[in-house]
Amino acid sequence: MALKLKNSWFYKGDDWWDWEAFIDDEGSGELSNVDYVEYVLHPTFPNPLRKITNPQGGFRLKTSGWGPFYLKAFVHYKDVGKKPEPLELLLKLHTDPMQGTSN
Repeated sequence: MALKLKNSWFYKGDDWWDWEAFIDDEGSGELSNVDYVEYVLHPTFPNPLRKITNPQGGFRLKTSGWGPFYLKAFVHYKDVGKKPEPLELLLKLHTDPMQGTSN
């Protein structure tokens, strides 16, 4: 499978980041088969289960926070017979560089 969970960040200062999580199909076109993505954030977030139905930008989730954690995502396909695909990423939040995107 060509889907990968990634994140981008922007350091705001004072141990706080704006960050986004998204699904990257690395040019395979696999995102066109995705119906929605459920992200599971750290339990300290309000509403830690977030469902993103907009495919623009790879079902992009935008939020902010103060530290890294293991972010989980479940990719739900348009084909209802296909099981959701679990993905996981240790969220990248750096101060140098102050902004960037995970690999």
